[in-house]
Amino acid sequence: MSPATYAVRDNLTMLRRNLLHARRYPSLTLNLLLTPVILLLVFVYIFGNVMSAGINGGHADRSQYVAYLLPGILLMTIGGTAIGTAVTVATDMTEGIMARFRTMAISRASVLIGHVVGSVIQIMASLLLVLGVGVAIGFRPNATPLEWLLAIGLLTLVSIAMTWIAVGMGMASPNAEGASNMAMPLMILPFLGSAFVPVHLMPVWFRWFAEYQPFSPAIETLRGLLLGSGIGTRNAVLAVGWCLALSLLGYLWSKAQFNREPRR
Repeated sequence: MSPATYAVRDNLTMLRRNLLHARRYPSLTLNLLLTPVILLLVFVYIFGNVMSAGINGGHADRSQYVAYLLPGILLMTIGGTAIGTAVTVATDMTEGIMARFRTMAISRASVLIGHVVGSVIQIMASLLLVLGVGVAIGFRPNATPLEWLLAIGLLTLVSIAMTWIAVGMGMASPNAEGASNMAMPLMILPFLGSAFVPVHLMPVWFRWFAEYQPFSPAIETLRGLLLGSGIGTRNAVLAVGWCLALSLLGYLWSKAQFNREPRR
């Protein structure tokens, strides 16, 4: 077989390993997935009328808030699942399996690619579940087929970016607990953006950060695609730019961590 064929085989083997690992240890994924679902239900049924009244100038409409909230929850789901990836990678590092992979006659890139592709598959399945819950409680998207394709593409880009960052965090952490703590901002940042309330309602001193941090442009772009309300060129460019920059940063960081001499 050619070197390219060997590389593809190694990538598929590592992908299968990570998917089997997720199937055998579903508790981590389940715990991370339940958080955005619970937040979705809490904010819709407990805070929905109050939050919608604040956004709509005093007019309470829970159904409108569901439409506003769900894109942000979808991005939180990506961040939460990426935390699980960081924990899994850190566990591999502490248990010595990464050191063994370094000595085996396999494509070195396949170890990282297996983690990333496996995580993206899990994220897309999680997004489908959260979207199903949203539709069940009243979310009614108004997207054309093209807008659905663009929305799926955006979610995939964000998933890849967050996963590469999570892999780097997992490799840089001393243990699984440290990886979980280091990756927590991936799920917290949507709170500090436009996931729950519009940026223009935030304090002026905080507004700049909320508007330009990685999640807000992606949330606004996804919201515009799913609701058919227009995405705005700036948000789309910022969202794609953040995804490409974070993917490259995470890849280079992960590669450097994997190639250096093991510390443990």
